[in-house]
Amino acid sequence: MSGLPTLKLYNTLTREKADFTPIDPKNVRMYVCGPTVYDFAHIGNARPVIVFDVLYRLLRHIYGESHVTYASNITDVDDKINARALRDFPDLPLNDAIRAVTEKTETQFLDDAKALGCLDPDVQPRATDNISRMIEIIETLIAKGHAYVAEGEVLFDTKSMADYGQLSKRNLDEQQAGARIAVDAHKKNPQDFVLWKLSSDNEPGWESPWGRGRPGWHIECSAMSQRYLGETFDIHGGGLDLIFPHHENEIAQSRCAHGTDVMANVWMHNGFVQVEGRKMSKSDGNFVTIHDLLHTETFGGRKWPGEVLRLAMLMTHYREPIDFSIKRLEEAERLLAKWPASKPVDAAPDASVLNALADDLNTVAAVQALHALASAANADPALLPGFAASAALLGVLPEEAVVDGAVASAVEALVAMRLEMLKTKNFAEADKIRDDLLAKGIQLKDGKDAATGERVTTWEVKR
Repeated sequence: MSGLPTLKLYNTLTREKADFTPIDPKNVRMYVCGPTVYDFAHIGNARPVIVFDVLYRLLRHIYGESHVTYASNITDVDDKINARALRDFPDLPLNDAIRAVTEKTETQFLDDAKALGCLDPDVQPRATDNISRMIEIIETLIAKGHAYVAEGEVLFDTKSMADYGQLSKRNLDEQQAGARIAVDAHKKNPQDFVLWKLSSDNEPGWESPWGRGRPGWHIECSAMSQRYLGETFDIHGGGLDLIFPHHENEIAQSRCAHGTDVMANVWMHNGFVQVEGRKMSKSDGNFVTIHDLLHTETFGGRKWPGEVLRLAMLMTHYREPIDFSIKRLEEAERLLAKWPASKPVDAAPDASVLNALADDLNTVAAVQALHALASAANADPALLPGFAASAALLGVLPEEAVVDGAVASAVEALVAMRLEMLKTKNFAEADKIRDDLLAKGIQLKDGKDAATGERVTTWEVKR
């Protein structure tokens, strides 16, 4: 696009970073695997939500808001959901119990994503609303010789696809030779995977040519992406853990059903998330949900604003592993406290931030560039629009907040108390007031009165 940098993206499929060329610049399409809504989303789930929100913002800036479609699904058919429904709503009919579980957790996920500064995807389809399309794709795969029925299941025949394993670079023959995979007797090959399985009376089910049953996990995304983005689209994203088997099997189903060379031209994957240096685990006590971070004091003994969580994620490149820690959150909070508050403006993002993001979403360099812009804008208010537009592109614009009179009076009283403490050299208590206010989103700035030379303190609220 004229006047804009060339977007370069790392493609897991080719293992190379290359210029991004959309199939149709007026219809850029991206699909990202969304959550399985059986429980509150954890901080690992937040990473792809934030990463691909930044890419969505960048694509809209380069190609125009009306020319980008972002689809991210809601998985509401899953064995974990079934178990949660039976546990939490034992007195409800099964389908009603499942709907009760998924509607509650989906609403919470959407609220969490909004608190993290994420835009709504253009389309957020539910798996249960696309069962008929899944059945159609499965019927096509059977007709083309890529799937077979065995003992009530429909299975994809991995041997029917010559280049199965292209995304994960797994060699099918070598994998079979050293097999650790338990081979079910009804499978032709150990790697064959379920497209449709029969449901018992206490499991959700839909009528199909193969009996009352439910879809396998992988076919869900193939159906939803094809419905909303087409048989071939531009970008498919998700976490590193989805490369195999989920994304590999999506590719297999979609390509074999539609007779295409690719499902998506570019495959992007974000790195893993550890918490305080360890793999996240409920048994280790370091399993942290987005909801807990935002609303409880279970991590570091305090609540964390959504913009702090977002910036902490963006301070590591999306393809690298990240250690999500209290120290990292405190670092992000200190950085945000130094940035000027503003409102969204009709201005162009600075080239330094734009160029960094165009280089495979280098948010580390973009945050560094944004910090330099913040320092310049603090010294010269005329530069504030450029900073604000750049911060908005990253989704981390510190917005001005309206404070009611009672809160303002309380803050003014604490500011006056702190000034008195500074006069008497009671620096420890003065610092405590400053830090306590900062934890509540109120930043103090010390300076001198130009006429008298006396210390003065101003304050502003950061959201």
